[in-house]
Amino acid sequence: MSERKIRVVVVDDQALIRTGIASLLARKPDIEVVGQAANGAEALERVSTVDPDVVLMDMMMPVLDGIEATRRLTAAGSRPAVLILTTFRDDVQIFQGLAAGARGYLLKDMDHKMLAEAVRTVAAGGALLHPEVTAQMLPYLGRMGGETPPVPLPAQSERLAIFSERERAILALLAQGHTNQGISDGLAISVGTVKNHISSILSKLNVRDRTQAALWAYQNGLD
Repeated sequence: MSERKIRVVVVDDQALIRTGIASLLARKPDIEVVGQAANGAEALERVSTVDPDVVLMDMMMPVLDGIEATRRLTAAGSRPAVLILTTFRDDVQIFQGLAAGARGYLLKDMDHKMLAEAVRTVAAGGALLHPEVTAQMLPYLGRMGGETPPVPLPAQSERLAIFSERERAILALLAQGHTNQGISDGLAISVGTVKNHISSILSKLNVRDRTQAALWAYQNGLD
């Protein structure tokens, strides 16, 4: 019996982009595109009828934008993980998307392999930021001074002492926006080993996902 495919809904107001993304993902043997939507309101309807694992959500759309649609899905306790997929690199919009409950923030210029890996990551309960977004957002957070970031992050530098040398190396790569595969390649260890280390890191930091761990790592000088 074959494993269940990851069910995805693609949301974008531009039909050409929407169908192009759907076609690329449909080529992956473990991913199935089960619906498309042209705006946030349609996305809410599709989610309620097809029960996807992941929603790829554009940000700027008519009727209902991607941030508000994400916020409503999260507030309703909907099951799918939301990945924002956009051309916008605006700091405020990035924060708003993540604060709304998105599990990742990706740019449309990424290649299909990275997009598919991002879908797999959030479907498995993880989170992911595009490397360019990470590079852009983390320095901004460093300039925020006493302001509170949109997600709660531990700030105790003494916690560094509880990490192994390998975990510190992985934290540094997380802060640079690397995927599990990128960390695996960079440290010459298996993806499974990377996942185990990340689980340990999340537990020690008491944070829910790799995005929060990456932000903590940057704030504590591990980038």
